[in-house]
Amino acid sequence: MLSIERFVGKVAVVTGASAGIGKAIVELLVKHGVIVAGLGRRINRLEDQAKQLAKEKGKFHAFKCDLTNQQEILTTFQQITTKLGPISVLINNAGISLSNSIIDGDISKWITVLDTNVLAAAIAIREAIASMKLHKTKGHIININSAMGHKVIDTPGQSMYPASKHAITALTETVRLEINREKLPIKITSLSPGYVKTEFIRVNFGEERAKLIEQMEMPGLDPEDVAEGVLYVLATPEHVNVNELTVRALGEKY
Repeated sequence: MLSIERFVGKVAVVTGASAGIGKAIVELLVKHGVIVAGLGRRINRLEDQAKQLAKEKGKFHAFKCDLTNQQEILTTFQQITTKLGPISVLINNAGISLSNSIIDGDISKWITVLDTNVLAAAIAIREAIASMKLHKTKGHIININSAMGHKVIDTPGQSMYPASKHAITALTETVRLEINREKLPIKITSLSPGYVKTEFIRVNFGEERAKLIEQMEMPGLDPEDVAEGVLYVLATPEHVNVNELTVRALGEKY
C-alpha cells in the first residue's frame, strides 16, 4: 500500500522552495503532515508561503540560503537540524539554466550553473546523509533531474544545463552505490520531468523566449504533477527504491 505515513511529523528539506516545482512540492508535503524546511534566496516568498500553509497538517519553515555559497549551505543544514531535528527527506530541487553557449560562452555563467545544479546537490546529500546516519534514519533523497539529464536536445542557449543534469543522473547512481556499500537504510531517486510550465524559461532566458514557447503550445506538465511524482516515490514500501522516474506530458515530442 502506498503511504507517506512514516514521514508524517518528520523533517524534509526542499531546495529551491520559493517557486515552481519546489513550491508545489512544499505545499503537498505540508498538507500531508510533513515538517518542511524550505531553502531559497527569496526569503520574502518563503515567509509568505509559511503564512499560507500555517493551518495545514504539517509545518513549513523558511531558510534563506544561497546555494552557490558552500559555507551558507553547511550553516543552513546545521540550523535545520538544531531547530527542527534529524532530516528524513532531502529533495534537491533548485536548478538554473543561464542563457549561454560553450564554444564562446561566459565562464562565470558555467560556474553558477554547476554550483547550483550539481555541487549544491552533492553538498546537501552529504549533510542530509550525515544526519540520517547519526540518527539511524530510514531516509529518502530525491534529486529533481530533467529529461535533458538523459538526452541532449538542440535548444540554443542551454549550454551547461544538459551537462549539469547528466551529472545529476551520475551523481544519483554513485550515491546509491555508496549507500549500498555502507548498507544504509536510505533510498535515493532521480526524478526527471519533461517540460514543466513554470517561470523557469522566463527567468533564465527572458520574456521573448518564454512567449515563443507559449506560442508553440507545447504540451507541458504543471508543477503539481511533479510534486505528485515526489509523493508517489516517498509512498513506496520500505523495501522498494525507485531509482529513476521520468514524467512527461502526454504528447510531448522530446
